[in-house]
Formats: sequence, C-alpha cells, structure tokens
Amino acid sequence: MSKLSMSTKVGVPAEKVWELIGGFNATPDWHPAIAKSELTEEDGATIRTLHLVGGGVVRERLEMTDDEGRAYTYSIVESPLPVANYSATIRVSGEGDDCTIEWSSDFKPMGTPENDAVKAVQGIYQAGFDNLQKIFGGR
Repeated sequence: MSKLSMSTKVGVPAEKVWELIGGFNATPDWHPAIAKSELTEEDGATIRTLHLVGGGVVRERLEMTDDEGRAYTYSIVESPLPVANYSATIRVSGEGDDCTIEWSSDFKPMGTPENDAVKAVQGIYQAGFDNLQKIFGGR
C-alpha cells in the first residue's frame, strides 16, 4: 500500500473553508478537474459520481463524515486512476484566521509503477490546493 499526505495553509478561518469543501457533493465548487457531481444512494451508502472536465467518471463512496471535526473519508468505487483499494480523508483544521487543509490517502498502485500512481494522485491533490489558494486569496 502507498500512503500519501499533502497539506496547504490558507489565511482564512477553518469554518469558511469547510463551508466550501465540506459537502461531499461540493467538489465541483473548488476542484478545477471536476465538471459536476451527482449523489445517489446504493445499498445504504452515499455515492458521488464525479464527471471530469474533458470526460471520464469517478465514483466514490462516503465512508465517514465529521462536521464538528471538519473531515470526511471516502473510498473510490470506480475510477480511471491507476489505483485500487483507495481510501482518502480531507480535513480542515486551525483556529483564528489561518487554517490547514490536509488530504491524505492509502491505495494500492494498479497497472503502473508505484511512483507513477503516487504522482497521479499528488497531481489531483495539488490542483485542488492551488485552486483553493486562488479562491481564498493565496498566501
């Protein structure tokens, strides 16, 4: 299994960031690679279907949400990414006018060298962080 954890700091309160990114269906509001998101229920689980800019679909299952702790965990059900057994957590922490956004995951590289799989996931996380920096004014 590969482990990846990335974070970025923004100069706004954690509550404000969580308000934007905390909804499981909110990814198109802040991630530039996501054109739209749809929620469905399957076998008692919440599934989001992410439609990628330029085509492609990613289906993810909500595993846990903690609004008080400003975090949620999800797993990939179906994806064009070269990973299997993918589970990730997005968390926003901090007090006052600064916060940290952390995106961490565990996954098994599939059909590609581990380094390439890690780089693919890193690119997704970094694109989201870069856009959040733009949205919240950067540092």
